[in-house]
Amino acid sequence: MINILWADDEIDLLKPHILFLEKKGYKVVTFTNGTDAIDEITNKKQIDIVFLDENMPGLTGIETLAQIKTIRPNLPVVMITKSEEEYIMEEAIGSKIADYLIKPVNPNQILLSLKKNLDHSRLISEKTTSNYQQEFRKITMDLTMVNSYEEWVNLYKKLVHWEIELESIADTGMIEILESQKIEANTQFFKFIKRNYEDWFLNDAKNKPLLSHELFRKVIAPEIKEKTLLIVIDNLRYDQLRVLEPIIDTYYKKRKEVAFYSILPTATQYARNAIFSGLTPAEMEKQHPNYWKNDEDEGGKNLFEKEFLDAQLNRLGLAIKSEYYKITTLQKGKDLAANFNGIKENDLTIVVYNFVDMLSHSRTEMDMIKELASNDKAYRSLTVSWFNNSPLLEIIQKAQQMGLKLIITTDHGTINVTKPTQIIGKKNITTNLRYKTGRSLSYEEKDVLAIDNPVAVGLPSNSMTSIFVFAKEDLFFAYPNNFNHYVKYFKNTYQHGGISLEEMIIPCVIYDAK
Repeated sequence: MINILWADDEIDLLKPHILFLEKKGYKVVTFTNGTDAIDEITNKKQIDIVFLDENMPGLTGIETLAQIKTIRPNLPVVMITKSEEEYIMEEAIGSKIADYLIKPVNPNQILLSLKKNLDHSRLISEKTTSNYQQEFRKITMDLTMVNSYEEWVNLYKKLVHWEIELESIADTGMIEILESQKIEANTQFFKFIKRNYEDWFLNDAKNKPLLSHELFRKVIAPEIKEKTLLIVIDNLRYDQLRVLEPIIDTYYKKRKEVAFYSILPTATQYARNAIFSGLTPAEMEKQHPNYWKNDEDEGGKNLFEKEFLDAQLNRLGLAIKSEYYKITTLQKGKDLAANFNGIKENDLTIVVYNFVDMLSHSRTEMDMIKELASNDKAYRSLTVSWFNNSPLLEIIQKAQQMGLKLIITTDHGTINVTKPTQIIGKKNITTNLRYKTGRSLSYEEKDVLAIDNPVAVGLPSNSMTSIFVFAKEDLFFAYPNNFNHYVKYFKNTYQHGGISLEEMIIPCVIYDAK
């Protein structure tokens, strides 16, 4: 039984409301002043919700509310008042009331407030489950028919939406059904990429998505008509952006969202360099041999993003003042946030933030992170926790205060890998778990997309016999030597480089300051 405490100096006039609630199965205890209400709450723990008159003699409703919150911070309190004064509403809301009702109230208003505050989770769970059950059939049908890059974007966004909706309900059965749909979707998506990817690089290709090396020229550059902050969050997936959006929405209004496809490999060296250079990896190797490094080359593979960008700006004829920052540590983020006003003269400020990439890779190294990010739901939650307490949020707040346009994007996503597939190669084979390049590779053909002519998909060809292979779905490459140890170490870690919806379909969002 739900126990209601109702404090109002005119409680006798509310008898019809109380009888109405009692007939609905609620138990109501009444008081005419705030002092007695506080004593009851202090001495009895079975109060589930409080209805509190704002204008009572002695302790006012606001004063009573403050003391209730001190005694039981999480007890929901519904403020009821005759006054429509804005300052009273603001004070009550600022004190974390559960609801605010204006007299005269009718019994159904009271009932609605009760359901909203006490049955909220159950009602949402039931409604969400019902809605997904209806949508499940449509998604299942779509999976048998989807055959264009636009349809895959829409289907993936729909799966992300339901994944986030269902994570707040208690019905694990629905979540398992959605997981099975995601698995099937990635199976079909791999087949789609295998059929179509090479055609996207033909000179006369028409029905193709926006790819990494086209993003800056086609989407970002046209927006630099006013001072702009471009943030590239490495490894950011669509679902992670969705859970960050409510925080960003406090400061910025979304004007435009573009979904684009990461090139293969879905790895920083290839995809992010492609964004900044505006070139495919093969073109980078040819036009900027002093900046581009292949997998087998010594040294860092992303050391020249600024130089790539400067070359692209020059090629596009954009004579603008730009500045580039790469944030790889907490201290670097704090330093940029502290000195952010120094960028106010820039037409374009670029911030590459590597946190999500560090998080995904550290999943394989740190036991604590493995515990905190054991699945996609936990991975999203950890991303939100970081963002709320990161210098990046402070940077976004300062950008909003300066009136900067904001663009947020990424270079590729990541996927939780669960199943190994064996591969054998020479000693100089690449170390990435989702793609391999080299000579004399031996692999399970059903598990990969093999590209034996890398130049055809914009990739450098290191030798006449060098090929690229990309793992499908949630597979990861493992060597036969010490196979079991290798599998145990990397299973259920977040990796990128291969072919999945999570890695390839990624967002670019343009915001205007509020």
